[in-house]
Amino acid sequence: MLALRLTRAARLAVQLRRLLVASASAGTGFLLLCALGHALTHPDAPGASSLRLAWCAAPLAATVYLAVAVARADPGTRPRPGLSAIGLGPGRLMAVSATTTALSAALGSVAALLGFMYLRGDLSGAPVDGAVSGVLALGQRLPAPAVVTLLALVPAAASAAVALTLRPRDPRPAPSAGSRRYGRFGAYGWGAARETFGAYGRYGARLASASASASAPASASASAPASASASASASASASASASASASASASASASASAQPAGGRAAGAAQADPSGALLTQASDTRPPATTDGDGSAQDATGPVPGTPRSHTTLLPWGIAVLTAGLAVETYAGDTATRDAAPSAGVLLGWALATLGLALAGPGLTHLCGRLLQAVRPGALRLLAGRVLMEESHRIGRPLGVVCAVASAAYAAAALHDADATDFGPLSVIGAVVVAGCTVATLLTAAVEAKHARTDTTDALLRLGAPPTTLRAAAALRAGALLAVFGPLTLVVAQLASLPLAR
Repeated sequence: MLALRLTRAARLAVQLRRLLVASASAGTGFLLLCALGHALTHPDAPGASSLRLAWCAAPLAATVYLAVAVARADPGTRPRPGLSAIGLGPGRLMAVSATTTALSAALGSVAALLGFMYLRGDLSGAPVDGAVSGVLALGQRLPAPAVVTLLALVPAAASAAVALTLRPRDPRPAPSAGSRRYGRFGAYGWGAARETFGAYGRYGARLASASASASAPASASASAPASASASASASASASASASASASASASASASASAQPAGGRAAGAAQADPSGALLTQASDTRPPATTDGDGSAQDATGPVPGTPRSHTTLLPWGIAVLTAGLAVETYAGDTATRDAAPSAGVLLGWALATLGLALAGPGLTHLCGRLLQAVRPGALRLLAGRVLMEESHRIGRPLGVVCAVASAAYAAAALHDADATDFGPLSVIGAVVVAGCTVATLLTAAVEAKHARTDTTDALLRLGAPPTTLRAAAALRAGALLAVFGPLTLVVAQLASLPLAR
């Protein structure tokens, strides 16, 4: 009931995005039902029916990807302070998001079933004649378990992906699993700066102790005549011994307080005037020691505010993209000329899409760095910093859009070369995949814009003109187009070469 109330009370933009999810679910469900109809109409060709069902994985993945992006951008299910007190913690909000996504996808699946039954003539009484009549299983009864299974596939996959993406996470940083540090001899290694073994014996490290030991004989020789003259009287010697013990205890306490807090000397034994040893247990993890320059450093983790680097997955993305192109080339060489694209081509495109999705954040981060190269001004610096900060939000959708555009370019080139006629089902699948990827990119861009609202307001309060912010946005779009445009053309040419032969 809570999910239904939040769905009804959402804003217009949120409702439109959920309507896009329902439309994509309807298209994917219709393609799945057409694959079932082809299997019922052609029972002697199970391979072709299995291939049609396998190609439905592309619109299914695109629909799930759009559903996750829409759920992340939904402002009604974001955790807020105070909601846990009324039972709406992060786990409950995650369940609400998953339920809302399942409802939207289920609405699309019901629309797909109604459309499929209308084309079959189950609702209107007259079936539709045309190119799709061979996949409607006309005159045959649809198996109810198969229909329910195929139609429940999209809502189940979308809700599971949303629950996995929005699952509650511990906001506290994970404890570092680094190796224990060992500093100078006797120092319990929690210091900030690593100190090699034997550093206590370097030249000049013991100047303070040497000066202290050199002053000790002088004080002893100066106190010898005083003690000799004091031994003439028993009462004077008793008072002298009492004052000596008091001074010894005072010097011991002073030396104990002068020890650094990070070593074991902080918990060393102390002697009271009666001669008993007083031990103090040291802390489990004492504070960081102070180095020679007098500055205490904290080495427990990275400095807050340091920008994260998103280029670590760039080599892996390039490797997966190369593997996908190699698989597609091998599958294109082994396939016949008049046959439909095989499962190897589908696997190659899936690997290429995964590689571009992995390389997208790194390429976006590099675009931001290139904008700030060679003495940047305020405009290029602002555009580059924003790209570097938003690379994890828009990088992967950009990579997926690049892969889909490459596939569309390769399909268009193959159509011009062989005069291949794409059927209506191929057009529906292409529209679903392209629409989902573009909608996901736009949703990620809107989410990134909302995330930097505070920064934009601060710049406007400081006096930055709105034209500068619009120029920075145009500069970011131009930089991304300059990098991802040639990459799309190169991938498309490499992908279309084995298919055009």
